[in-house]
Amino acid sequence: MKKILITGATGNIGFEVVRFLFKTNSQNTIIAGVRSVEKAKKLFGRLPNLEYANFDFENPETFDKALTDIDLLFLLRPPHISDINKFFKPLLAKIKEKGIHQVVFLSVQGAEKSSIIPHHKIEKLIREFELEYIFLRPSYFMQNLTTTLLEDIQKKRKIILPAGKALFNWIDVENIGETTALLLGNFESNKNQAIELTGYENRNFYEVTDAINRIIENPIHFDNTNPFRFYQIKKREGMDKGMILVMIMLHFLPRFQKPPRISNFYEEITGKKPTTLNEFIVREREKLNN
Repeated sequence: MKKILITGATGNIGFEVVRFLFKTNSQNTIIAGVRSVEKAKKLFGRLPNLEYANFDFENPETFDKALTDIDLLFLLRPPHISDINKFFKPLLAKIKEKGIHQVVFLSVQGAEKSSIIPHHKIEKLIREFELEYIFLRPSYFMQNLTTTLLEDIQKKRKIILPAGKALFNWIDVENIGETTALLLGNFESNKNQAIELTGYENRNFYEVTDAINRIIENPIHFDNTNPFRFYQIKKREGMDKGMILVMIMLHFLPRFQKPPRISNFYEEITGKKPTTLNEFIVREREKLNN
């Protein structure tokens, strides 16, 4: 048995990782690393065997206790954190100090090719600290439509991004959570690998908007803006500067890259097809139609 700490446990990905770890009847001890234990207990109330640790990426004072006696760590990057040396270097130093050798890091597809994105820098640090790792590199989250992009969709009936006709591969966060749970349960067989996780559809935002409009009643449209205007819009709305820059990198740079590779890893590890974009839109139509 291992003690596994799940960072970002109440977020979209972390929640699904915890859920699937219990769904697969993991014999390991699962610990949710969260900023508010009380809020997390309300969220995970139906999982009585889940343990909790106070953990905050922006508060190094929480690191020591949360990382004590941990065998395996699921690590992700909170979307608003872009200064990797400030936040992740001391965290990884503490991980090494506490004798944790195994890390599953939620990276992003293409991280190995783009040295300016935060995920690339974190992968490099993990290697420099000589940790055993699995870099899980999923493609573009379908749930971005119902989280990061949802306010514009609901209030403006727009998707506003500097993405042009760039193709993105679309993956369901539920598929990521399930895959991560399986990798955490079988770390040794996959260690020191970088694994791409994708769906089977490459679509640009014009195509995605059309797909949404075929299913919902209150149509939306894609506003293909330039990076400078996007920065101004989001700065006026109060979005964190680091978050704006990361969004520009993740949406603008693919315009100059080849279409995303498609991987069948999800089907190989689960025996199931990944969620289709249409299935996701139908599932989330109430939010998108609001």
